Amino acid sequence: MSDSLVVCEVDPELKEKLRKFRFRKETDNAAIIMKVDKDRQMVVLEEEFQNISPDELKLELPERQPRFVVYSYKYVHEDGRVSYPLCFIFSSPVGCKPEQQMMYAGSKNRLVQTAELTKVFEIRTTDDLTEAWLQEKLSFFR
Repeated sequence: MSDSLVVCEVDPELKEKLRKFRFRKETDNAAIIMKVDKDRQMVVLEEEFQNISPDELKLELPERQPRFVVYSYKYVHEDGRVSYPLCFIFSSPVGCKPEQQMMYAGSKNRLVQTAELTKVFEIRTTDDLTEAWLQEKLSFFR
């Protein structure tokens, strides 16, 4: 393994999917789960979900492997306004292989820039991904 950080490119098809996802009109929660294809050194689509709660999403993430998630979440503000923030969630579980961890960590920023996201969160165990956790994170954004 080299001592430089491996940064994976983003699959062109995934770039297009993320672009479309950003401008979706639906008002349900939706998610795109992405993984690193080690052989191609590329971030690729793993699965897409419509109408998925944070608790359901948590069950779709592997417990011992990192994943990237872009999550469109229906967020009701304290004053009653509703917004649909796009959240980038980096699931980086404790106990996954260091090589995997490095590939994901090294690719995260490029993916965030590609998807043009500002709400970037990280979880170290899939159990952290709950409705309460997400609402707490989003409460910092007005």
